[in-house]
Amino acid sequence: MKLVWSSVRVWVAGGLVWLAPLVAGEVVERDEFRGGLAAWVVEQQPGGTVEAKDGVLTITDRAGCTVWWRERLVAPLVIRYTATMKREARVSDLNCFWMAVDPKRPDNLFAPGHWRDGRFGTYDALATYYVGCGGNVNTTTRFRRYDGRGARPLLPQHDLKEPAALLEAERTYRIEITVDGDGRTTWARDGVVWFTYVDPEPLRSGWFGFRTVDSRIEIRDFAVERR
Repeated sequence: MKLVWSSVRVWVAGGLVWLAPLVAGEVVERDEFRGGLAAWVVEQQPGGTVEAKDGVLTITDRAGCTVWWRERLVAPLVIRYTATMKREARVSDLNCFWMAVDPKRPDNLFAPGHWRDGRFGTYDALATYYVGCGGNVNTTTRFRRYDGRGARPLLPQHDLKEPAALLEAERTYRIEITVDGDGRTTWARDGVVWFTYVDPEPLRSGWFGFRTVDSRIEIRDFAVERR
């Protein structure tokens, strides 16, 4: 059994505990999307599907979907993946949550009794970082820090509308998210950092989730590295 702490990986086998230090750049989580959805938790409204096969996680959605990585992540880290917006559906909402925590269930995002069902409003009470890339029918790209009490403030510098910040059909985007141990987080697309936020109340651990609505997205090469 593998456990990952902030500075060491813990292996438990045969009654013995083995400690191995984590080093910067080391991959601590990965999914090549060839073994189904066992590593993920899907919250989706009726009318959509999610499948993982042949190296691709395909989210086909109508009314709202979040696909969570099942393991809790601990900063400092880098999250990387590639995503393609398919032209046969609405080109909008290449979104994600990271370091998400439910204040009512801080130790387990998936504990029985949570209210999330894929509708966007059911995520408002989380404490999390969020980017909505190409949201509002591909007219905005925004960063928010949800405070865990229902507030989702939007700073003017985190509300982008220029065409370069939006989405194109059939273009594959490389997403990179960083979370430092000192409260700084960034969101980058194709090597360009669009958002940097230094959090006065850092979210140092939590869950990552892909988020979309009424779109079709193909995701590949998901990995989490030690920063």
